[in-house]
Amino acid sequence: MQDNSSADGAAGVVREIIATFPSGRGSLIPILQEIQHRLGYISPESLKTLEQLTGISATEAYGVATFYTQFRFTRPGRHKIQVCNGTACHVRGGAQVLEEIERRLGISVGQTTPDGQFSLERVACLGCCALSPVVAVDGKVYAGMTPKKVPGVLREYADQGARSARQEA
Repeated sequence: MQDNSSADGAAGVVREIIATFPSGRGSLIPILQEIQHRLGYISPESLKTLEQLTGISATEAYGVATFYTQFRFTRPGRHKIQVCNGTACHVRGGAQVLEEIERRLGISVGQTTPDGQFSLERVACLGCCALSPVVAVDGKVYAGMTPKKVPGVLREYADQGARSARQEA
């Protein structure tokens, strides 16, 4: 994922992407997938550029994208938290773990913290049923999660952000 914070950066990426696909509505979903892959999400700026270059209205492209759960419309956080909602995790307290994460971060599923550090997702299954309930942060799985373990996991990643900021200074 590239850091294309500016509208000009996003427009350039969208131009590059569109140039690699055949013209027509049949390319819309693969174009949206590549935009999200490169930018991390589908931004309003990227939809405007898509409209200018393809003639597919931003409204139509947004309507198509909102039909599919794979697309996100907010900038992802530095750290992606995934809370398993599979049967084993749910039965063993996954919902309470999710509630504690939401409470501590002050966000709901599908949102990013205001400081851009964390994004929160609920996933159908992480494939670690024997370790349930599980949470994954940036792909690292935390087994046997409880609400009491949440602060330690979050602190681990918040501390990483503080270390990175110090190293960059």
